[in-house]
Amino acid sequence: MRMCDPMGILFACIFLLAGCSASRQSASVKTGQHSYSFSGEVRRQVSVGYLLYLPEGYGVEKKQWPLVLFLHGMGERGSDLSLVTRHGPPKLVEAGKKFDFILLTPQCPEDELWSAEVLGALLDEIQRNYSVDPSRVYVTGLSMGGQGTWKLALAYPERFAAIMPICGYSYPSRACELRNIPIRVYHGAKDWVVPVVQSELMVDALKRCGGNVQLTVYPEATHDSWTQTYDNPEVYEWMLKQSLKNR
Repeated sequence: MRMCDPMGILFACIFLLAGCSASRQSASVKTGQHSYSFSGEVRRQVSVGYLLYLPEGYGVEKKQWPLVLFLHGMGERGSDLSLVTRHGPPKLVEAGKKFDFILLTPQCPEDELWSAEVLGALLDEIQRNYSVDPSRVYVTGLSMGGQGTWKLALAYPERFAAIMPICGYSYPSRACELRNIPIRVYHGAKDWVVPVVQSELMVDALKRCGGNVQLTVYPEATHDSWTQTYDNPEVYEWMLKQSLKNR
């Protein structure tokens, strides 16, 4: 099995194909404004820096491991990977915490938002090169990463055994697409950056669809609703119990 540098860089080519059924009305040049179509291939190369944590026993125990994808917030974007250890699970790892799962922490480039397309390519790369249990892949994130968690789950609803968005903007009009995924949502009641109604609307929409969802609102928390969430061992216990095999 080929191994990757735990602080490596992913290079991926994303292929986008645009096309329309309509064709140009006429080969002749016509004055005025008219409708035409373009069909062609567009390529772009993307680069994503990431931290990768491998649990004790990895490479010794012959088994597949759960994988948790953690998405940071807006303040940790850029090209300095040390920034992504400010909050959440990678911060706990830096402080000596041991997890019984692979932890993947990518860094979003400066002035960009999380791309489901790029994150999907990164997950493909990690799953090709590491011993990952495909039935136990999870995503969680805070603030911009909470929004990224919703976005990624909507792009690949069949891929994740559970998701855990924290204080992120959501997509209530598409909530029913996630009704089969176990979801826990966390938010601060006094959040002035991303109002708690963002999570409430999404959770209410999921419940109307029969979704497996639970919302925790911290009455006194502002935007930082992630510290007490990620410091709670029970959230990891819940997450790791979820499996695609149980759906």
